[in-house]
Amino acid sequence: MPAAHPTPLRFPRLLLTGAAGGLGKELRRRLKAYCDVLRLSDIADLGVAGPGEEVMPAALENKAAVDALLKDVSAVVHLGGISTEHSFEEILPANITGTYHVYEGARRHGVKRIIFASSNHVTGFYRQDEVVGTDVPMRPDGYYGLSKAFGENLAQFYWDRYGIETVSLRIGSSFPEPRDRRMLGTWMSYDDLERLVVSSLTAPVVGHSVIYGISDNATAWYDNSKARHIGYRPQDSSERFRAAVEARQPVIDTKDMGLIHHGGGFVKQGPFES
Repeated sequence: MPAAHPTPLRFPRLLLTGAAGGLGKELRRRLKAYCDVLRLSDIADLGVAGPGEEVMPAALENKAAVDALLKDVSAVVHLGGISTEHSFEEILPANITGTYHVYEGARRHGVKRIIFASSNHVTGFYRQDEVVGTDVPMRPDGYYGLSKAFGENLAQFYWDRYGIETVSLRIGSSFPEPRDRRMLGTWMSYDDLERLVVSSLTAPVVGHSVIYGISDNATAWYDNSKARHIGYRPQDSSERFRAAVEARQPVIDTKDMGLIHHGGGFVKQGPFES
């Protein structure tokens, strides 16, 4: 498979958390081209380590286990945690406490760059007739979005106080193809996902940078102009799927909150209390 983001730069050891998830599986096979050793972690089954891989299962809420993950690591791609909307009690251990453990482990072991999988749900309560940049006030659409807002604030704190650089990726919808009309605006191909992550790893100076993870879609509610220093240039577009998507979903109910906000159905989920 040819590299989607050719670069001569290589890392001695990269850590990929959440490596058993949908995007983790894609990046597992793609990031090997950019490092000597790819350390993989999740609580789900990761199978047998392949050439150039280390498999280290760890629960993110386990501080000691996460600390061991960060030892001898050059940089981190942190995808781990719950990736859909749940109750706050379910979100807290991995997404909030676990992200804190990752940053503390990085501080203790001298890791200087983290790629944090944030989410478009950090700004999910903006409407689809609003184009937002990377510096607008956060408007999370649920507990999952709140956890990602916490992660971005944590990243800023660890940059300001400890000099640990982070690129917070507000990932849209990264699937083989968009599933509905909302995803025509939020879609990111797997090749563009690779380009985004590798750009974030290899940009010479990032501080704490925020960038939306989308392809070069004709429909877009996100403005990445203030993140051009990352070097991310998407090459794909959702436009080739438009005819099929609009044939399946020709009409939008503008009274449905889940159809008119950036966050889609996340804005309607909950409350989770019995």
